[in-house]
Amino acid sequence: MKRPAAFFLSLLIFAAAALLGAPAQAQDEPSPEPPRLRLELNQLNPRVITSSAKTLTVSGTVTNIGDRRISRPQVRLQVGERLTSDREMKGVLAGEPIQDSPLTDFTTLTESLEPGQSARLDVTVPLSGQRAEQLSRPGVYPMLVNVNGTPEFGGPARLAAVSLLMPVLSGPVRSETPSGKHPDVSVLWPITDSAPHVLSAPYGGPLTLTDDSLADELAVNGRLYALVAAARAAEQSNQRVGDSLCFAVDPDLLRTVNAMTSGYVVAGAPGKGTQAAKDWMIALQQLVNGHCVIALPYADADLTTLGKVRSASGTPDAGLLNTALSGEATIRQILNTEPRKGVLWPGGTPDDQALTAMSSAGIHTMLTDGSRLQSDSPVTGAVTLPSGLRAQPIDGLIASAMAGSEPNPQTPTTVSAATQPAIASQNGLAAIAFEAGLGRVAEDSGSQLLVAPPRRWDVPVVELTAFLDHLGQLLGAGLGTGAPLPQLLDSDASGSASLAAGTHDQPASAGGEVTDTLSNLDGQAAGLLSAMRMDATRRVAPEDIVAPVRNALVRGASTAYSTPSGSTAGANANAELAAIRDQVTVEQPKQTIALASGSSPLPVFVSNELPVGITAQIALKNNVGIRPEQAQNWFFPAKGGKNELIQIEALRAGRLSVDVSLTTPAGTELGTTARFELTSTEYGPITIIVTVVAGCALLLLASRRIYRRVKESRAARTETP
Repeated sequence: MKRPAAFFLSLLIFAAAALLGAPAQAQDEPSPEPPRLRLELNQLNPRVITSSAKTLTVSGTVTNIGDRRISRPQVRLQVGERLTSDREMKGVLAGEPIQDSPLTDFTTLTESLEPGQSARLDVTVPLSGQRAEQLSRPGVYPMLVNVNGTPEFGGPARLAAVSLLMPVLSGPVRSETPSGKHPDVSVLWPITDSAPHVLSAPYGGPLTLTDDSLADELAVNGRLYALVAAARAAEQSNQRVGDSLCFAVDPDLLRTVNAMTSGYVVAGAPGKGTQAAKDWMIALQQLVNGHCVIALPYADADLTTLGKVRSASGTPDAGLLNTALSGEATIRQILNTEPRKGVLWPGGTPDDQALTAMSSAGIHTMLTDGSRLQSDSPVTGAVTLPSGLRAQPIDGLIASAMAGSEPNPQTPTTVSAATQPAIASQNGLAAIAFEAGLGRVAEDSGSQLLVAPPRRWDVPVVELTAFLDHLGQLLGAGLGTGAPLPQLLDSDASGSASLAAGTHDQPASAGGEVTDTLSNLDGQAAGLLSAMRMDATRRVAPEDIVAPVRNALVRGASTAYSTPSGSTAGANANAELAAIRDQVTVEQPKQTIALASGSSPLPVFVSNELPVGITAQIALKNNVGIRPEQAQNWFFPAKGGKNELIQIEALRAGRLSVDVSLTTPAGTELGTTARFELTSTEYGPITIIVTVVAGCALLLLASRRIYRRVKESRAARTETP
């Protein structure tokens, strides 16, 4: 085919493709619709349905959080079938769609909602008549508060919903109370920090916090205040509930709050929470007096992450795990109560190394999510792990119900009741009733039931009080017996199981960035410790000076960091290291130093404010024109200053400068670098030698040139006739 014909054919092909349409390329999937309504429930009454209940009331607020007007928002209450299996319960908690039927018709809240506007939501359901028959049997029922509406430029759709569980002790239509054997119920009540707040707490120095949010948590209606106040109220009003409570306490939180009672600093100014810390500490001491108390790892650290931190020699630093596991002494000292010995509630899933460290530290019983225990038979009580540790299972279904979950992609507008502060414990309460045998064969229920809310449960005091009150209602109805945790811990192990990762309360993997950061900081702390020496008059152990750094390293592995990173994990340890290093400094000269000769010594004054002596090396950097002597170790006594003469050699005359810094023999930097300005008027030996050698070379070259000229002159005269 000739070229013009081929070109013409190609044009025809392209034209046809343009006319008929080329194959469509794959397009990105449309992004999910942004939420348009926010549904906030502030009342659910009753929380447990009994035969005396006449109505069911739900109230709250609907707010337009989108950018379009919503026409005719409507609300309806829906109910599903009674739940009879773990699979059904887990599906509801995970947000899976269920078959339900309306308890009410749709009720219009308002004619329209402009962006930013809110409308009141009130639904009252008579618990009698044909629709109420769906709640006629004792059991746990899934319910949905469903809000529909029509966005501008769109069609009618479900725009917001809250999924919740409703326990029915006895139906409103016919009275029927649950019967059979029901378990002993114990409740872990976590007293933990929402996140590590310590910026630095150097030996003998002030406590400095990153911010003052901990003061807010300790103050009236704060998170930590609510946990103590609600437990105190339950203890006084219901002995069944009071007997069932065991307090899981973070030793780091105790130390921090105890230090706050003596004053602390935030951003260079006095903190506002000193009195709140005093009041809360007194209330906590009164609460736990005579009650079950167990220790959490220090700062609720992830033991598996700590086990991966390497010392300067490259081996695991077992001391960090020991620090994390030594919280019983802190509880005993600060709370004046004896914690349960050898019992630990670690976060995450400890690996074999962590389990071995726990055994070495005297831990014999570990409380863990039952979903992480794998066995050939159902785990209903304590089991023995391959490491020899005894594992007491926490009910994973209840834990999941209390923690809540992210919206399911199949139902993106539906949120869990756990996200609603006013009814945050509703699903957990229903899950307790379910696991205690409500609505399923009592023989399928275990003889022990250990309940644990989320470790950093953030729920208003009113809701916490309601949860414990309704737990007392369930126990009073015979669904279980409030049992002290030691009663469960003293029971014999029923079998064996292995430990595997679960889905609840599993902290994000720290990864190599965190362990590398902590390992590097651990090496710097070891370098400081190896350079320190106890002062005979002050009697302060070097380990006490470095202890705040090691505590900070443990905080860096806290499970409170949902997305841990090297910067967050190492911030506290870096600040603690700086607080030590900055106390050993080179004094900046106030004027230029004149060197008397080319080999004059350089005077360097070092100040050591630490209560221990320290060995350091003086390093000279950026020292063009100066040759320092080989670095040597110098000892600087505690709480004093010392002048050292560093032998140097000036390689040239004139104005010189040098940076003077300190390091420990292991290489850990101390203090800040000082800039020394020098003047030299004499040459050093090397300069003189170079000058002499150059002069000799010049003399030899000149002599050679003179010799050649004389020789050439004589040769010229000889050749002349």
